[in-house]
Amino acid sequence: MSRHAEWVRRYGSPLYVYDLDRVRAARRDLRASLPEECALFYSLKANPHPDVARALREGDGPPCRAELSSTGELAAALAAGYDPAQALYTGPGKTRAELAEAVRAGVRAFSAESVGDLRRIGAVATAHGVVADCLLRVNSAAGHAATGIRMTGAPSQFGFDSEVLPDLVDELTSVPGARITGLHLFPLSNARDEASLVGEFQHSLATAARLRDRTGLPLRLLDIGGGFAAPYAVPGARPVYDKLRVELSAALDLHFPHWRAGDPLVACESGRYLVGDSGELLCSVVDVKVSRGRRFLVLDAGINALGGMAGLGRLMPLAARPDRDDVAQVASLVGPLCTPGDVLAREVGLPGLGVGDVVAIPNAGAYGVTASLLAFLSRPAPVELVVRGGHVVSASRLRHDRVPVGPSAD
Repeated sequence: MSRHAEWVRRYGSPLYVYDLDRVRAARRDLRASLPEECALFYSLKANPHPDVARALREGDGPPCRAELSSTGELAAALAAGYDPAQALYTGPGKTRAELAEAVRAGVRAFSAESVGDLRRIGAVATAHGVVADCLLRVNSAAGHAATGIRMTGAPSQFGFDSEVLPDLVDELTSVPGARITGLHLFPLSNARDEASLVGEFQHSLATAARLRDRTGLPLRLLDIGGGFAAPYAVPGARPVYDKLRVELSAALDLHFPHWRAGDPLVACESGRYLVGDSGELLCSVVDVKVSRGRRFLVLDAGINALGGMAGLGRLMPLAARPDRDDVAQVASLVGPLCTPGDVLAREVGLPGLGVGDVVAIPNAGAYGVTASLLAFLSRPAPVELVVRGGHVVSASRLRHDRVPVGPSAD
């Protein structure tokens, strides 16, 4: 019996498997691609499993810090042992209630997306007798990269438009409880080539330097985001960034000559690159059928277990890596949900699979369970199995329970 089949027999199907050795290998590789003076934030949105997050904080080399966008991610980071005082809380819709929870937990650094967001951060900090360090997120007027998911250069809920930010300086620096300490730029996600990634970082650094010179704002921390790519639910390897360290160092030397001494501290963020190739989704064939000449393999996992952020209109084409290597048929892989949209792969080459066989979908460690339509049709969430050195570290399952809620204290 194969290792996959044994895990499915012991823990059930569908089953996510996260390999912590691969998580640490990804951190090592990304660290090697960045200047050693750079801080690195782990974006828990990619995979908030505490064991996975903990692997990026522990071990050899500088630990990752936590980048958070919800109180749920805050709880996961705390469970994984992250220092809240080193965390960065981001997002365009931070409410007073969640800000208060973050401040009470010890978070002191926030990315501010607007004047209103900054005022809410300052008001909550003041109410708790502290001052919040705030990065101003910048929505640059233009971008550089031709590939990847653009996060800037257009009207957006994210950040201050770079062309109007200088006019807001007096207003922003006078908000009680909020201390401006730097800038936050995240213009690109999942760049598919190194040239685009390097070019976007160079553009971001030039933008940050120009804003520093025009506004006189203090710049203790400069977060230039990420954009590091990884394959999603298809076979393939993480890219290797051979030139990034040299090119990024040169751009920093040009615009921020004292950055190596921490003036400013430069930070990058990553989610998918750090955890994407650590995970596989194991699922089982429930039925095999032919309809009007086309073959369908019905699995026990669909877009409820691997949605690819389907709710955002970003359902990505998926391909499966079966548990055996012999290609004998062409079929579509579909899930168990009663919707025609529950398709994981269309017309892909597969072995001669039958009912009960195991299919393994690779590179599913990022944007898996928590980016899926988990509550649709109220099916149980997949089990999440964490392994290190081939040995099981933990096995758990997310639950969605309905609990009574009273009137808000506000």
